[in-house]
Amino acid sequence: MKTRLLIALSLAALPWFASAQTLTVSAAASLTDAFKEIASRFEASRPGSKLRFNFAASGVLLQQIAQGAPADVFASADQETMNRAADQKLIAADTRRDFAANALVLITPADATATVASLADLTKPAVRRIAIGKVASVPVGRYTQQALGSAQLWSALSAKLVFADNVRQVLDYVARGEVEAGFVYRTDAEIARDRVRVAATVAGHAPITYPAAVVADSKQTALARDFVGYLVGSEAQAILARHGFGKP
Repeated sequence: MKTRLLIALSLAALPWFASAQTLTVSAAASLTDAFKEIASRFEASRPGSKLRFNFAASGVLLQQIAQGAPADVFASADQETMNRAADQKLIAADTRRDFAANALVLITPADATATVASLADLTKPAVRRIAIGKVASVPVGRYTQQALGSAQLWSALSAKLVFADNVRQVLDYVARGEVEAGFVYRTDAEIARDRVRVAATVAGHAPITYPAAVVADSKQTALARDFVGYLVGSEAQAILARHGFGKP
């Protein structure tokens, strides 16, 4: 009798286990807070689904995917990195969707003594170190390089630059007062507004838009497509807006 009961209970549990799916999302570091909130809503609306995140610089994530790291969805902080993913056939091109936009800002520590209100102020002797993302792998670093190049300040400031592995590391350097200034996204500055000050919104760079796509080798293609579609839907867009992201 006990044996039959155990078998019955096991069979009753099978549909739940069969429907349980884990989706691995490789996403730009600047999406960390928004995506964690989006995950709870997405999972609640799809019983049995579970989102697992890998947050890092977009270029690093692309390299990981190219080397075979498991991923079902790739969300980048720039179009250039996603273009490289498409060129390498690492994504299903027909699933690519732009879902958010951002702005580049110049920040300083909240208690900074040096007055910085513009890009030109970065040339002052009091500004000794400026944190930016690594240009080769971190989109915010490339946006920064474009902006400083447009202002004809890239060469003049090159000796002061401190390169970070991702945008959140730039934010930490500034928040801890280890550098006099840094370049991050508006959304990153917002989460540390008690520790950093936005000195200026920066122009002179390519539009900052975020694309997402299903990874070509995904084992959860249907759920991955569902998630990418969810990102452009009203619920996810409202969450992104609350975290400071704009529409693409």
